Amino acid sequence: MMPVNIALIAHDKKKDDMIRFCTNHVEILGNHRLIATGTTGKRVREATDLTIRLFKSGPMGGDQEIGARIAQGKVDIVFFFRDPLTAQPHEPDVSALFRLSDVYEIPLATNIKTAEMLIQAMKSDS
Repeated sequence: MMPVNIALIAHDKKKDDMIRFCTNHVEILGNHRLIATGTTGKRVREATDLTIRLFKSGPMGGDQEIGARIAQGKVDIVFFFRDPLTAQPHEPDVSALFRLSDVYEIPLATNIKTAEMLIQAMKSDS
């Protein structure tokens, strides 16, 4: 399988889930190009030693930076573990990212179960 561009984003209460997910799939994720919002990417990188290009944190514009990369055709998959029970101050940015994923038909996993299904599909493609 050719390397794909994967974006990693997680709300504060879901960052530990993202770290567990990436730790469990470090072998497959290590074969791809990873980008992430700042805090999420830093924590995943520290836990896994994966190479990750960091953008700003989500509330500081990182969601928008990744959205711009989606619009440029530079993101193939988004893993965005969101916390649906906590209001987010940057909710409009989150909604815009979801909209761009739909417009450009980018697979978007917002929870671990969906992310696991995407990872399984990636494994079967290799």
